[in-house]
Amino acid sequence: MAKLQMQRVSICALKRDRKAVLEKLQSLGIMEVNTIEDESLTKMDTSPAKQRFDRKVHQTETALEILNTYVPEKKSMFASLEGRRDVENHDFSQAVFSRKKVVDTAKRIAAVDKEIADKKATILKMETQIDSMQPWLNLEVPLDFKGTEKTGMLVGTMDPETTLENIYTYLKEFDDSLEAVEVDIISKDRNATYVSVIALKEILGKVEEALRLNGFTKPANPVNMVPRDYVEQLKVDIKSCEEEIADNEKEIETLAASRREIEMVADYYRMRKDKYEVLGLLPQSERTFFVSGYMPAEEVPKIKKEIEEKYQCVVDVEEIKEEEEAPVVLKNGTFASSIEGVIESYGLPGKEDIDPSKVTAFFYVVFFGLMLSDAAYGIIVSLACFILLKKFPKMSQAMKKSLRLFMYCGVSTMIWGFLFGGFFGDLIAIVSKTFFGHEVVLKPLWFAPLEQPMKLLIFSMLLGVIHLFVGLGIKGYICLKDKKYLDFVCDVIFWYMMLIGLILMLVPSQIFVSMSQMEITFPPVVNTLAKVLAIAGALGILLMSGRNSKNIALRLGLGAYDLYNVTGWLSDVLSYSRLLALGLATGVVASVINQMGSMAGGGILGMIIFIFAFFVGHIFNMGINLLGAYVHTCRLQYVEFFGKFYEGGGRPFNPFKSKTNYVEVKED
Repeated sequence: MAKLQMQRVSICALKRDRKAVLEKLQSLGIMEVNTIEDESLTKMDTSPAKQRFDRKVHQTETALEILNTYVPEKKSMFASLEGRRDVENHDFSQAVFSRKKVVDTAKRIAAVDKEIADKKATILKMETQIDSMQPWLNLEVPLDFKGTEKTGMLVGTMDPETTLENIYTYLKEFDDSLEAVEVDIISKDRNATYVSVIALKEILGKVEEALRLNGFTKPANPVNMVPRDYVEQLKVDIKSCEEEIADNEKEIETLAASRREIEMVADYYRMRKDKYEVLGLLPQSERTFFVSGYMPAEEVPKIKKEIEEKYQCVVDVEEIKEEEEAPVVLKNGTFASSIEGVIESYGLPGKEDIDPSKVTAFFYVVFFGLMLSDAAYGIIVSLACFILLKKFPKMSQAMKKSLRLFMYCGVSTMIWGFLFGGFFGDLIAIVSKTFFGHEVVLKPLWFAPLEQPMKLLIFSMLLGVIHLFVGLGIKGYICLKDKKYLDFVCDVIFWYMMLIGLILMLVPSQIFVSMSQMEITFPPVVNTLAKVLAIAGALGILLMSGRNSKNIALRLGLGAYDLYNVTGWLSDVLSYSRLLALGLATGVVASVINQMGSMAGGGILGMIIFIFAFFVGHIFNMGINLLGAYVHTCRLQYVEFFGKFYEGGGRPFNPFKSKTNYVEVKED
């Protein structure tokens, strides 16, 4: 278990070396920088520079998004595991040297994308206009045609049920003298009737008034072209825009050759932004500047070597003060480090906590395998994770830890599977009996849970007791480490005494015999010892749990309340029955899938149906039970195990380092 000791490191250096020192700290990536408040010192306003760099990052990122839209890179389904691309320092420096040209390229990509968007909007607008012209295609004059020397013309829409007879009736009812009028229905649809009206100019106003009273409406945007000609012109314009869009897309494809340079420049400006963000935190005098922050104690010699020996500066190292909340860094071996992601999800160790990684990793792997408990599933999971770890060595550390954890869980699942005789459930027996006429059974190395479920239940609860006792033991270790000897006796030893006494009293009882089908008899001295331990432990808890209170009644009340928590221990132990439930569920569902696949019998058709049921069913079963095993194993750690000794709440270590999205620069 390794929670690294942290120290506060303060550096005072000449202002002329500020850039070099910060870049060295950023490249080392081992120091979390925080601000120092001192009224006699000033701080540099770096917000304009940060905004400028942020704008450059946005421009390059926008360009990359556009390139991914128009010229996407071919990536495998495991692309997210590939990690950042390695680049030589020379190539990165070359891209940085040409950054102005690269940014101009990014701007051009964005500008071309805007041109494409504008042209697509124009095309959409023209297509809408074409749709609006469809009802007027039979009109032989422009929509805004005014008429001849003596006649005028009106075009517009009326209600869809309107007929020629209706229109003439409207005119006659309005004024009997409105007879020199020619009305033509251009077209009809479910929304309107499209009409044109020709009349003498001296009565045109009355005609329009009569029609308006009956729902006549002029076109919103009458065009000065014959509708058919106007539509043809729009089609020509659309084709022209489409050709221009094609040219723009070809230009983007050409500009895609700069994708790698844009990625490097994006990361360069991202690092510059981070550096100036830190720079704004640094207090400065006229000739010096100060950097202070946290780092693991084991990394301090590296800072002294890389900074103190190369620059005129002073490096001061201090132990963490009691009131300081230092960040937490965990350092474990390959096996224990795989569980760190699970622990971080709950909360990193607090000040009083120890790193529970090793113990948690062991129990996590054991419980996960017991819940899944199928040898074939375990082989698949462990091999898949092993192959991914070998094939993608540059994946993120978090993903690497998770895959490594599942690889160990797969090995555990395989072991439990062979102990219980599960290989895709009872696949071997079903296949041999259905297709070969002779049943071959994979015998369990220990026992078959489906045949002896109570035995598995007792074993699961035994594992639970061991798990909880280890958690209580870790609490005792923390008490001894902090020299809280009274707490060790009252909060740990007394609980061990009572719980062990109760367990020894339970084992020879009829309740245990009926559950386990095993009869265990202890010598009288052991039975007496069990009662003594249980009573002594209970009395110790009753009298000492409220030891901080001077009020005798309150002290006994607190002790009684704490003693009542023995029911919580019972509940915790019963929680481990989920090991039985999920272990049985995997085997039962797998067996049902195999039985369903074999219902068609032997032969070619039966084999096809069996293969289909096998793949679909077992993929579903493995997926759902992997999820269940993950969730319930986490719960046993978070609720039952951590509840005995672990507080959490530690702050993760966030060092000042080169945070890049696309490339990792190789150091010379």
